[in-house]
Amino acid sequence: MTRTRLTAEERHEQLVAAAVTAFSHGGYAGTTTDQVARLAGVSQPYVIRIFRTKQELFIAAVNHASGRIEQTFRQAAEREASLTSLGHAYDELLAERELITLLLHGFTASAEEAIGEPVRACFGRIYQTVGELTGASAEELRDFFAVGMLLTCLGAMRVIGPDPVPPTPWIQSMLSAFEKH
Repeated sequence: MTRTRLTAEERHEQLVAAAVTAFSHGGYAGTTTDQVARLAGVSQPYVIRIFRTKQELFIAAVNHASGRIEQTFRQAAEREASLTSLGHAYDELLAERELITLLLHGFTASAEEAIGEPVRACFGRIYQTVGELTGASAEELRDFFAVGMLLTCLGAMRVIGPDPVPPTPWIQSMLSAFEKH
């Protein structure tokens, strides 16, 4: 059996994908570079050689998630540059539970300044992108992101998205409010 040798860029992408998976399950504090290495099928020293620290690896994973959101919003805006169009595009991203869960871990790890600054920068880029693409006012952007954050939390809790938990009365009440809009 012959193994295909990956380019440096492909290996980097492989490590970031493994990091998204690992950090989405264990968070920043609960995940080791060894876990990421095992998921990627490489050695832990190789991960450190590429990213130097767990912190840099985590930030790369958060940047990847943020980039996916920006890319999705830009593609949606090509069809229709409205908050509604971008909102529907985000609904599709909610199916990528690891991606949204990683974002939540990024927000909570932001208390550590070395992580907080790049995570805030990612969020800021998404905010600016939505504003530029749609021309929405500050109030409209606030409401768009407030609903998006709520949906992110609901998706991470498996209230919405693939394989949702059975709906309880509070879930049914909340989801019916979304259906009215």
